[in-house]
This record gives sequence, structure tokens and C-alpha cells, in this order.
Amino acid sequence: MDKYGNYEELQQQEKEGVDYELRFRKGTSGIAVIAPHGGGIEPGTVDIADGIAGAEHTFYCFKGIKNTGNIHLHITSNRFDEPLGINAIKGENTVLAIHGCNDKKQVVNIGGKDRELKKKLKKALIEAGFVAEESPRPGLRGENPENICNRGRSGRGAQLEISEGLRKVMFDNLTAPAGRKKTKVFCRFVTALRKSLQLHTG
Repeated sequence: MDKYGNYEELQQQEKEGVDYELRFRKGTSGIAVIAPHGGGIEPGTVDIADGIAGAEHTFYCFKGIKNTGNIHLHITSNRFDEPLGINAIKGENTVLAIHGCNDKKQVVNIGGKDRELKKKLKKALIEAGFVAEESPRPGLRGENPENICNRGRSGRGAQLEISEGLRKVMFDNLTAPAGRKKTKVFCRFVTALRKSLQLHTG
């Protein structure tokens, strides 16, 4: 269970700039790439989302920066309502949300309501040598209309649950708060997804 049910509750106890930070960059493609559980909450997801977004896609993240206890900043995707993030996605047609899960295997679970986009993402990842599959777990399928990945203009988006095992090989030190280096695996992963989004008009 999350400590906070929504952003208003979180804001009453946690301080922006001390406990968490927000980042936003406007793109022109009609696609937003977001990491709503970034920083110490789900390590590596901000760097991955930022890399995929590049200059053309809108980028947003909520990043936990506490020394410890960042997991308490987690607001589940179906209730995520931080205003900057909501404003960042509501003007975009399609949302791709980047998450991290605790699986020790190197795998990506794909979810969301946009079936066409999910197929493109899966194909691109498999062709790049990654294990990608639609999540067998109902809680990771991202099919709820209230899931933040489905709250763009089209009402359909996608989410990637990237295992801890895979994220660990994308960086020289996944949990380092700063200065960690991205590996060739990171570059291969981001490049594959950027190419798949080029084939998907927002």
C-alpha cells in the first residue's frame, strides 16, 4: 500500500527540492515519455525516459531524491495526479510511461491500452535482443483508463515495466544517486525504443 493516496497528501508531508523534484520538457511529436516513479523510487527510469524522449518528445518525471525512504513517494499510476505531470500529458496524444519492477530476470513487461504501440515496442525490443512480453500480472497490465499512460488525448498509451535485473546492466551502478555511467545495454535499449516511436505518430 502506498503511504500517500494522491499528490495533495504527499505535498503536505514532503518538500519539493528536498524530498523530490519535478522535470518537464516540451516536445513537438504528440508523444510524451514519462517516469512518474523516478529517482530513488524506481532507479534508472528517469534516465531511460529522458533518453527515449530526446528533443522531439515531451518528457516529464517525478524524481525521489531523499537519502532513504524514497519508496514512500510512490503514488500508484491509477491515482497519480501531480499537476505538472497531468498538464504535461493532457496536451499529447500518446503517453509512454517508464517504470521499474523488482524482477531479477532481464525482462520488460509491456502494458497499456494502445495495442498498436505495444506491438511496435515489443517488436523493437525483441529485435534489439531484449526479452519483452505483455505482463502476466493483472496489476502490471496498465489497462485501467485512469492509469497515467492512458490519460493522453487518445485515451490509449503504453507502459514499460523494466526489471531490476535489466536496469542493473544499463548502468555501472544502478543505485548511485549521481555520476553513474550508462552502458552499451542502455544505449541499445533507448535506441530501439526511439526507433519504434518514430514509426508511431502521436
